[in-house]
Amino acid sequence: MADPTATVRCDACPVMCNIRPGLTGACDRYANADGELVRVDPLVLLERTMAQGGPLVAFQSQPDWDGQLVRGAETFVTAIGAGTTYPDYKPAPFIVSTEVDGVDMVTVVTEGVFSYCGVKVKIDTDRHLGPERALVRAQGEPVGHVTTGEYGSQMLSLGGVGHLTGGTKKEGRVTCETLLALSNAQPVELAIDDGATVIVRAGAAPIVNGVAETKMRVGCGSATIGIFAPQWLGKVDEVVVVDDHITGVLSEHQAGKLLDIPPTGIRMRGRRSTPGRYFQVAHPGTGWGGTDISDPLSILDPFDPKHARPGLTMLMVSTTGEHAGYYELDEALRPVARPLPTLLADSVARISENCEPALCSVVFIGGAGGSLRAGVTDNPVRLTRSVSHGVTRLTCGGAPVYLWPGGGITFMVDVTRLPENAFGYVPTPALVAPIEFTMPLAQYKAMGGYMDHVRPAASLDPAAPHRRLGADPDNPWPLTPLSP
Repeated sequence: MADPTATVRCDACPVMCNIRPGLTGACDRYANADGELVRVDPLVLLERTMAQGGPLVAFQSQPDWDGQLVRGAETFVTAIGAGTTYPDYKPAPFIVSTEVDGVDMVTVVTEGVFSYCGVKVKIDTDRHLGPERALVRAQGEPVGHVTTGEYGSQMLSLGGVGHLTGGTKKEGRVTCETLLALSNAQPVELAIDDGATVIVRAGAAPIVNGVAETKMRVGCGSATIGIFAPQWLGKVDEVVVVDDHITGVLSEHQAGKLLDIPPTGIRMRGRRSTPGRYFQVAHPGTGWGGTDISDPLSILDPFDPKHARPGLTMLMVSTTGEHAGYYELDEALRPVARPLPTLLADSVARISENCEPALCSVVFIGGAGGSLRAGVTDNPVRLTRSVSHGVTRLTCGGAPVYLWPGGGITFMVDVTRLPENAFGYVPTPALVAPIEFTMPLAQYKAMGGYMDHVRPAASLDPAAPHRRLGADPDNPWPLTPLSP
């Protein structure tokens, strides 16, 4: 019988909190309830029938309901709210079996404590956020860096063991807070050295220097020329698509050549690549096409009089259609701004129409190749091999993951595919992420699993705190056996 006045020592993580009655530990995940160590958050169960539009039966009108928490293969026990078993040589908190299409399946469920983890952030914008390798800061502390940009997006790499444990205590704490908020799809303000301030939230538009982005670019300047060249034929003599990476020029571009568009005598600043493609026409910035310019004519040198003529028309446009200008050459072959004709305005609108909405994507990345495996089997390398060979399905809160090739178990998961608030933390500092290993029961036995701790999912205590959620219909059902 527990002493209701006793202080309880929590062993769920290396912090080993001493918790007084009625209080929680430093992570707010475990509490002292009348001298008993209890998990605060409810265990999350995913229900497939509701999410897939199956028949629903009112709860109180089920005369044959047997009071079980889990009913067959239509319910998946996630690791959210399952708790941890530090040190990890102890069996995982839940090792449950379910029969699926005549096959006995087992799911090993635990919340892993990840010191080796981080997030990769994809920010859909052509605006320059900061130089590659620049530090990214939260609350003034370094939490990551700008990494190589991708097509229409800026990329950040945040977290990792270096920031969590390799810097000051405050750096580790702030890094942990930042990763937790981003992984739970909450907004975080980040400041980039020699760059912009951006508010990031998974599944929402980025806010760059106080301005919400609406569109990601349709493509680089060259790609934009390639896509829309036929729509400009016969309507304008020259088109320049301004882009920080590759600025396109219609008359020189292969698309223009195939459409028999004659030379215009245009001369571009920057470094010429292949015909109609120019690099470094300006510095990176938040202006036209992700450059630092506000006047597009600043990237032009005087026109070549051998090909240019008075009255020649030119459209200059950005890769999102956000900026556009129309010009005619005067008698001195200087471009003069004119009102944008309706026909060309339609093409600018078409560029904008083809831009996808600007969003922030947050992908959690964690290494599960350490002692967490010992909570699954007494021979951890067999689990690693089973996952890499596709025998064991790894999920994170019921969501599918991408597994990195090579040694260990390194996985990535889109945080928007998990139930809300699926991630936690411990003040070591480290993130706590749900992780489930599902495999045929025979395979679990063969890898040296803790068979004495396997129990039918239907035997879980229905009185225990739990939360039922409809499964995301876009996620594969975790209990489906993997193909051999």
